[in-house]
Amino acid sequence: MQTPTVSHFQTVKRILRYVKGTLAFGLMFTQPPSFSIVGYSDADWARCIETRRSTYGYSIFLGGNLVSWSAKKQPTVSRSSCESEYRAMANVAAEIVWITHLLRELHALPTDPPTLLCDNRSALFLSQNPVAHKRAKHIDLDYHFIRELVSSGKISTKYVLTKLQVADIFTKSLPRPQFEFFRTMLRLGPPPFRLREDISTSKDI
Repeated sequence: MQTPTVSHFQTVKRILRYVKGTLAFGLMFTQPPSFSIVGYSDADWARCIETRRSTYGYSIFLGGNLVSWSAKKQPTVSRSSCESEYRAMANVAAEIVWITHLLRELHALPTDPPTLLCDNRSALFLSQNPVAHKRAKHIDLDYHFIRELVSSGKISTKYVLTKLQVADIFTKSLPRPQFEFFRTMLRLGPPPFRLREDISTSKDI
């Protein structure tokens, strides 16, 4: 914002063109046959050229419907891709815990523990094996609570292929086919009918 260049203006124009072409898009919600909490976590290591901080993103689904998502720059610099992914998983786990507490108060908590999906095997190993923590003492202790959640059975972590890692859409630029595929996975698209047509139909009824 302080010293914009031509490339910045071109990027903004590209964003505005996309927004103009997707004004009718919105989140679609359906009644699922069964409820389950599934979270996708991803981080792009040292993406920022100036600060070398990583960008992380996540999406959380309840019964296949997107209920929470975010994309943020991590507050500290990570020394490896494993560390940036692990920190991202910890933040997503905190959001999942908040959602489970809310569902418990509403008496709608699913019986199966939430699942957190990540495409970084090293970060998964770190969350599932306490021995690995000896090699990660430089990571803040606050982030190791995800290991306690896994060991207590309150959350399970699993590997997901990068081509199915929907959180990628929040952390990096993607080829158009992959972007549109992830957009569909997020259940983001045009409505099945026009609002004006729906209103006219309701009047006839």
